[in-house]
Amino acid sequence: MPRRCDIWRVGIVAAPVERIAAAGLTSDLPIRWLDVGRSFTFDADPFGIWQDDRLHLFVEHYDYRTRRGAIDHLALDGHYRVTRRTRVLEEPWHLSYPHVFAADGAIWMLPEAYRSGTLTLYRARAFPHDWEAVARLPLDGAAIDATPFFHEGRWWLFYSSAGDRLHRTGSLHVAWAERLTGPWTLLQPGPVRLDRAGARPGGRPFLLDGGIVLPVQDCSRTYGGAIRLLHVNRLDPGGITLRPGRILAPDPAWRPFDAGLHTLDGCGPVTLIDAKRIDRSGRGWLIDAGRWFRSRSGREAAP
Repeated sequence: MPRRCDIWRVGIVAAPVERIAAAGLTSDLPIRWLDVGRSFTFDADPFGIWQDDRLHLFVEHYDYRTRRGAIDHLALDGHYRVTRRTRVLEEPWHLSYPHVFAADGAIWMLPEAYRSGTLTLYRARAFPHDWEAVARLPLDGAAIDATPFFHEGRWWLFYSSAGDRLHRTGSLHVAWAERLTGPWTLLQPGPVRLDRAGARPGGRPFLLDGGIVLPVQDCSRTYGGAIRLLHVNRLDPGGITLRPGRILAPDPAWRPFDAGLHTLDGCGPVTLIDAKRIDRSGRGWLIDAGRWFRSRSGREAAP
């Protein structure tokens, strides 16, 4: 069977996330798609933050040759064209989902790193390129795509668990804390929602008509197949009430990047998304064979 590789591409939609939530990703919305990189690499999980009237973009950069993601910063000009790329965070384990946000007079990043066995909060020492680990957030296990949100005087954290495939792609856990650095309290043991059609976080929460909307992934057909908007009608230490809403699917006009959509990040006048194509050429086997040969040669040459 030929090897399958998901290849993602980041887009900047010229519309606020509230408009997209109300009307969907309509075909008339202008999108600036960022350039595709070298073969079998991709950018995904875009998160942005405005500083000095410029949008700073943070992405997971993944290379199938190393099987490990790292976090890159993309400097954009006034027309959202990339002028510079800088690697800002790299660890011995895979990093993705660089949720970046401002709070308490600082800029923070909470990337997904479940293969490290923990969740690490980073703070910018010198934005946007210099980051330091400041706290580990112990939960009920390694967290996937942890998404913080400040609401009514408390911090809330939405995430998926790193258990079996169902929980990795279809569970939603919630914790809360008085301070961003914790300690964190689980809202309830286990997930508050278990559904591959809409539970794993997929972007920054936002307010719509006074209520919280959490983008989550629809993985019922394929990993990251679409974004579902999950409305949080009640959120307090006593419990949570959820209502599934609109599904945002990739537009066929995005072909060949029309096989999935798994991040939605509202950044003022624009919204960041990523869309995927599926490579079934089988060339991924050559990459794996090359990795195996290089690692084999390295072991044989080692003393």
